[in-house]
Amino acid sequence: MTVQIDRIDRKILGALQQDASRSLDEIARVVNASKTSVWTRIRKLRKAGIIGRQTVILDAEALGFEACFFVLIRTSEHEADWQKAFLAALRARPEVMEAHRLAGEIDYILKVRVANARAYDAFYQALISEVRIYNVTALLSMEEIKSTSLLPLEQVL
Repeated sequence: MTVQIDRIDRKILGALQQDASRSLDEIARVVNASKTSVWTRIRKLRKAGIIGRQTVILDAEALGFEACFFVLIRTSEHEADWQKAFLAALRARPEVMEAHRLAGEIDYILKVRVANARAYDAFYQALISEVRIYNVTALLSMEEIKSTSLLPLEQVL
């Protein structure tokens, strides 16, 4: 379903991206529209799939997940059965925060959050026991410089 996004929709989406717990009254004030209009637009955006589920952002380090690894995976397997098993293994692992299939020399990149290197090794050992992987390179993030889930809505036409 294609939906036209106008300036007010972008303002509503921006307000929700910054803090989805805001009341309709607050959002209406921010975007300078009526509460009913904002509610109708949010319903339209949800129905179109532009607004997905709403969650809360937790502080990983404060909760003991101090290590963030980026895991580069190369495989010599490209059959549908292998891919199905690999994707099932990733989806079953709560440590995997993100997984992307790539173009180029690396087939997949994972963002993995764990308590420490020992916990990463347990994750790694479990993963390779479930699926055959040609090559794995793990990169430990020393410092998170920027992390955001906010889309650059001013660039939406």
